[in-house]
Amino acid sequence: MNTQPFAKMRLGVVMEPCADDPKEAGGVLNPGGVRGPDGEYYLFPRLVEAPNYSRIGIARVIFEDGEPVGVERLGLALEPGAAFERNPHTAGCEDARVTYLPAIHSYVMVYSSYGPRSSRVALAISEDCFNWQRLGPALFSYEDHWLTDFNLFSNKDAFFFPEPVSDPDGEPALALVHRPDFDVGGIEPFVTLPKGIEEKRPGMWVSYAPLEEVRRNSANLVRLQKHRPLAFPEHRWEDLKIGGGTPPARIEHGWFMVYHGLSGHLERNLDHQPNVRYEAGIMVLGLDDPLEMLYRSEEPILEPEDEAESVGVVDNVVFPTALDARGGGRFDVYYGMADTRIGVVRIDLPDGFP
Repeated sequence: MNTQPFAKMRLGVVMEPCADDPKEAGGVLNPGGVRGPDGEYYLFPRLVEAPNYSRIGIARVIFEDGEPVGVERLGLALEPGAAFERNPHTAGCEDARVTYLPAIHSYVMVYSSYGPRSSRVALAISEDCFNWQRLGPALFSYEDHWLTDFNLFSNKDAFFFPEPVSDPDGEPALALVHRPDFDVGGIEPFVTLPKGIEEKRPGMWVSYAPLEEVRRNSANLVRLQKHRPLAFPEHRWEDLKIGGGTPPARIEHGWFMVYHGLSGHLERNLDHQPNVRYEAGIMVLGLDDPLEMLYRSEEPILEPEDEAESVGVVDNVVFPTALDARGGGRFDVYYGMADTRIGVVRIDLPDGFP
């Protein structure tokens, strides 16, 4: 099942830093993406003002003969202003993932807020893709069986499934994938794990917002509960950690998404890591139960090969964050390239997958 071939074609760079704009001097990367109410495809790139101050922009993808070739910049979606987005050294709204939730007739942006305790999952909501209202940081419920307060740890790479699923008790819910990091060490590593979890390397978890509560008040999207582990590192290309990439798209038998894995060597307390390699693989999860793993890549579907992916602010990075379902089993994956620019790769599913 892990040997299915995928047809893959790099379509090139669609967005690079504008040399005349200091807001982008540190790179444009890791965009959220979604089809807007007008049917156009919009990206929400991280715009970095050197050395490490991040905003989230808005850009409309330009297509020629059906292929993405560039973008039209349309301003900013978010810039750091709230206390949870600022720290004594810098500030950041980073690495957005955007999902349209028909159940509440809204677009939801999940992003990393670079605040006083490093990265924290935060949410914003919009009806039109252009005007965004902050809902605040994600609030993970304390649950005795884990003996862990998830709110105390760095957390990022988060997104919602676009449709309701069943939570672990069979109740309808909106599910959030996120990646808590239980390493709280400074100079030396110190990992404090939830009860019953033995894997120290960061992996992917799922938490749930009860559907009816969110329908009553969309602000309840931030109130997440019933946390469950989804996946941890398994393969050589994800030796250090894995994390969520693109919000999933429905295919015939499951939820299709692209995730990232990290290998190499991490230097503690550095923003830009010099000795790591980011690659990307595929997961397919159960339609009703997202904890059901139907497929997982043993080998990466995308790895740094081109110069644009291999040389940049951080070398050797492909970082998928947006997925555009084009029909007929085609998916366009938008991804950060070497923390500097944005590329897109076409992936075609084999017949009968998975």
